[in-house]
Amino acid sequence: MSFSESDLVALLSGRHETVAFCESLTAGLASATIASVPGASAVLRGGLIAYSTEVKSFFLGKPISEIERVGVVSGKTAVDMACAAAAQTGADWGIGLTGVAGPEKQEGKEPGTVFLGIYSLGRIAQSYCLRDLGTERNQIRRATVDAAISQLGEIIKNFSTSGEQTASKER
Repeated sequence: MSFSESDLVALLSGRHETVAFCESLTAGLASATIASVPGASAVLRGGLIAYSTEVKSFFLGKPISEIERVGVVSGKTAVDMACAAAAQTGADWGIGLTGVAGPEKQEGKEPGTVFLGIYSLGRIAQSYCLRDLGTERNQIRRATVDAAISQLGEIIKNFSTSGEQTASKER
């Protein structure tokens, strides 16, 4: 099942849970997409826009050199961003989005290479590498938001409201 922003808001609302974002390449688009849904105020705690490495350093509480060592565009940074989103806003779920929207490569990675981090205290700290999201900047950004919303919805379905993970299906 592919989750829409309305599906995710309904799922989170039904569970009395919240979400927050730390966005780089999407620059607030994920937060704005969730906010476009009526009732989003019950679930959207906020968002951090960390477009530059210096701002990532501030929100993550890590030196720039450490972020650059692991890669600004990396799964580790995406998870760290998701943790920061949850910690800074008090959300149940944090999403971190970092990647290359183009038109140039970054850190040797092609445009359309994106890392999604999902974090929830005591439940999950996971990164996902998304590729082939398109060739044009805004296409990549939109596809990133859609993938993040859908992936979070699928993950939340696999956790009961008490935080216990239920059986998951292979995808």
